[in-house]
Amino acid sequence: MTETAEDRPRRRQARGERRITQLLEAAATVFSTTGYTAASTNAIAREAGVSPGTLYQFFPNKEAIAIELGGRLMHEMRQSYDEILTPIDPAATPIDEVIAGTVDRFIDFNCRHPAFFALMHGPDIPGRIAEEHDALHTTLVARVETILAPFVPDVPASAVTRTARMCVGIYMAGLELILAHEGDEREAYVQELKDVLLRYLRPLAEGVAH
Repeated sequence: MTETAEDRPRRRQARGERRITQLLEAAATVFSTTGYTAASTNAIAREAGVSPGTLYQFFPNKEAIAIELGGRLMHEMRQSYDEILTPIDPAATPIDEVIAGTVDRFIDFNCRHPAFFALMHGPDIPGRIAEEHDALHTTLVARVETILAPFVPDVPASAVTRTARMCVGIYMAGLELILAHEGDEREAYVQELKDVLLRYLRPLAEGVAH
């Protein structure tokens, strides 16, 4: 079949998208290994198996790569919020199951995308990423509030917000430890995180039960 003039731009676009994906995957590896500050476009190009000149055809600098990668990862994380953080009937679902299921899903995401943590919490991340991450964090706290609210129907909203913020803070602290370990030790830290959250939140659930 003869290629038409319309087919050629589409093929070039498809090749370009594949190259961008290749570069972003390489950047994710470099960022998660060295951190954003120490990473370089040369290291990313080397990881991708292309020349720096090829990289610059798609991204002008390291910051542009980080912003594109961070945006894609944050989009995926927002989708996870929509799937995981939904209102729960406390009479039907025990608090320990809520905690275990939520932690497992978020830990899985961060273990599959270690660059997410490196980009979101590095000391020199681009301002645009920091702003988007702050918005993402606000969304996370709000979603955790929607889960906690049915367990504490008589508690003031300000107290629920405070509890939600504490839960997110505990999770972030635990996540850093979890990502720093592998294998059985990582699983042990995951269980520790679940236990800490359960000990913190169980009194709320028991308060509703009584």
